[in-house]
Parts: sequence; C-alpha cells; structure tokens
Amino acid sequence: MSKVSLEHMTLPHPALPLADWADRYAIAIGLQSESALDIAHRLFGRSPRWVQLLLALRNRIVAHFGLKSAELGIAQGERVGAFPVVSARYDQVVLGFHDRHLDFRIVLDVAPAGSHVCKVAITTLVERHNSFGRFYILAITPFHKLIVRTMLARLG
Repeated sequence: MSKVSLEHMTLPHPALPLADWADRYAIAIGLQSESALDIAHRLFGRSPRWVQLLLALRNRIVAHFGLKSAELGIAQGERVGAFPVVSARYDQVVLGFHDRHLDFRIVLDVAPAGSHVCKVAITTLVERHNSFGRFYILAITPFHKLIVRTMLARLG
C-alpha cells in the first residue's frame, strides 16, 4: 500500500488565484482507467462514518453563523458529494464554492507516475475573506488533514 504524502504547494493557483491558504496531498496507486471525476465520486461518495459525524457536527455549528452546510454522499449531475463541480477534464476535477467567510476549491489531479502507476493528488485552496474565515481554517485544519489523508489512503 502506498503512503499519502504532503507535497510542496505554491500560490497563486489557477483554480483560485486569490487563495491565501493551500495544501496538497498525493498517493501513488495502480494505474486507473477512471477519470478524475470518477475518482472524486469514489472518494467523496463513501466517506467513513467518523467523517460523516464530524461533518454533521460542523454543519450544526456553522448554521449559527449563517454559513452553508455540506453533506457528503454520492450526488448526481453537477455535484460530487457536498461540492459543486467548478470544472472537469479527464485528468482533473475542480470542486468548490463561495461562502461569506471564505471561498475554497478542491482540485483532484490524476497523472501517470510510471508504467503501471498513477498519482492522485488533492489540492485544497482557500481564499479567506475575514477574521472568521481565518479562525475557521485554523480550527478545521487538523480535521481537514486527517480526512484528506484517510480518504486518499483508502484509494491505495
């Protein structure tokens, strides 16, 4: 099983040019014949129960601040789980939305990494709009890292 690795990330990024916070995790897996959109549906459509519980808690808390809720699960059409599709190509899908406190994007890239291996990477980009956005990212970062690492490891 491959190990999830934290990769160097530089800003600006074309998916969210004004982002001021970012991270990127990747894993090498057996060569897939799936598109980035297919892999995104697989990742965000079957999250572990503890992730679903954390998301439900997050939704209850942010509702008091007038923020958007998020629901993980397989969605049809222009969404992948809780996230609207911003753009999609065979090798990349960009998900995300705008909210009062921040805008964010999840960029899932799939690239060949050898004769029978491909690399799946998830880049998270955030443009924080105010002090609440900065506090929000500070509070959720440990959970975000754990969730992204766990979901990528499930691919490996």
